[in-house]
Amino acid sequence: MVSSERYKDVDHDGEGRAKQSLALRPVYLRYKHELDPNGIPQFGLIAEQVGKGESRPRGSRRPRQPYTVRYEAVNAMLLNEFLKEHRKVETQEKKVQQLETTVTRLEAA
Repeated sequence: MVSSERYKDVDHDGEGRAKQSLALRPVYLRYKHELDPNGIPQFGLIAEQVGKGESRPRGSRRPRQPYTVRYEAVNAMLLNEFLKEHRKVETQEKKVQQLETTVTRLEAA
């Protein structure tokens, strides 16, 4: 999949799609015997559940073909959420430091 800007129309409104990534429900699963005779436990998403949101990180479905999850899209959505939370933490750390400074001054007074 290409990632260069020149091949993309960028929608910078990632905020409006944040709720979808928070609605993802990872599950522990085993593929049915005909797909994985060893029944190896895995962790993943169910495509039909992922597709319920507005911007669907799910592959299209052709007749008689299974849905797929585009995990690269899920990773990008989760990275966006992580970065938003990181910015919140940085802001809160600054506020805590300011409050600690204020408390120290008040105690000294």
